[in-house]
Amino acid sequence: MVFSSFTFLLLFMPCVILMYRIMPPKARMPFLLAASLLFYGWGNPAWLLLLAFSMTLNWGGAQLMMRGGQRSKGWFVVLIVLNLLPLLIFKYAGFLRDTWNALLPWKLTWADLPLPAGISFFTFQAMSYLFDVYRGEARVQRNYVTFGTYLAMFPQLVAGPIVRYIDLEEQLIAHPKPEAAQMRQGLQRFAVGLGKKVLLADAMGRLWSQMNADFTQAGALGAWVGLLAFSFQIFFDFAGYSDMAIGLGHMMGFTMPENFDRPYRARTLTEFWRRWHMTLTDWFKAYVYIPLGGSRRGRIRRDINVLVVWALTGLWHGAGWNFVLWGLYFAVLLVLEKRYLLNNPRWERIPAALRQTFTFLLVMGGWALFSGFGPELGAAMLGQYGLGTAGTLTVCAAFLPLLLICCGISFLPTPKRFPLRRFAAPLLIILCLAALAAQGYAPFVYFQF
Repeated sequence: MVFSSFTFLLLFMPCVILMYRIMPPKARMPFLLAASLLFYGWGNPAWLLLLAFSMTLNWGGAQLMMRGGQRSKGWFVVLIVLNLLPLLIFKYAGFLRDTWNALLPWKLTWADLPLPAGISFFTFQAMSYLFDVYRGEARVQRNYVTFGTYLAMFPQLVAGPIVRYIDLEEQLIAHPKPEAAQMRQGLQRFAVGLGKKVLLADAMGRLWSQMNADFTQAGALGAWVGLLAFSFQIFFDFAGYSDMAIGLGHMMGFTMPENFDRPYRARTLTEFWRRWHMTLTDWFKAYVYIPLGGSRRGRIRRDINVLVVWALTGLWHGAGWNFVLWGLYFAVLLVLEKRYLLNNPRWERIPAALRQTFTFLLVMGGWALFSGFGPELGAAMLGQYGLGTAGTLTVCAAFLPLLLICCGISFLPTPKRFPLRRFAAPLLIILCLAALAAQGYAPFVYFQF
């Protein structure tokens, strides 16, 4: 089920929110777990087997790992391997097969399996629970329903934010009942996220699709505008989902961590990655970068740790060499930035707008790798196919108003006062429903991860 679908907006969400609010406290977690399983299994009921496997493995495994009050490193390693096994089978088997076949004469043949929605998200969330329990930062949860609700909670199940168990434990045990003000805030946040997705991200996706259909026709103008549109699409799509997830959490009394903080306003890449997909950045920092030694063992070891973390970050995003290159691209730039730019007085004297523009151009370069179009896109951006046809200019002009809106939201400071704020949520929802009726819904970009 997709947030930006009529089934969810007009049936699932209002029914679940209303019934959750009127439920007796003891019934709220079982109801929320059942609703979450229905949500996840709606499109493909077979995926429920994988989710049930993850829930049972980590619920029971954590108890075995801490049996007798003593942590077992052996059980911990086994549980991490078993968590990663479905990712290897569903997400990376095809990538490994294709890489093997490209390098070696002995060919491997097997069919690709469909990728379960959000497998990377709930797998990383489950492993964060194991890490925290093993390190003594979280208590073992012996109630299966409570743990299952944490792992399967439908607002953030398929695309984050990645929530640590210790951040939700007290809320899960308290069976929260949302106050009226909290529900209003949640609805406003949900409406903003829905608007980002339906009105902006989907439109930018259509513009990007028209430009990348044939870069020889799109030319330099189409390539640059198309890549700008892709940069906006992936931001508003993912940030929109996070807003909707956080808003839905508020409507049920839960407080979830923020996942985006105006990342395109960053003036360095280090700042950008503190603002973009913050829960994933925190995950890799807490469970990979710091255990590897972080920056405590000298500059060379720190740089190696950064390369390792970003290669894994690229692989997390997708099973393809373009994702690995995307991760290593940022790793190299971050290493150079830490060495030569951060705390450099000359860099700080450059006007903030120029630093912001330079950072955004570097991020766009990363999105070019991320998109997988490679040399053809690069050639078009360098003008090898000319400026572009009259059709390119017509398409760009048609999308110009939405491009300007995306630029304003992404780059300009947030206004202190927003007129008609009281009416913004219902107006946005009405506009989104009208847009969905006219064009249908598009899947979220990050569902493939």
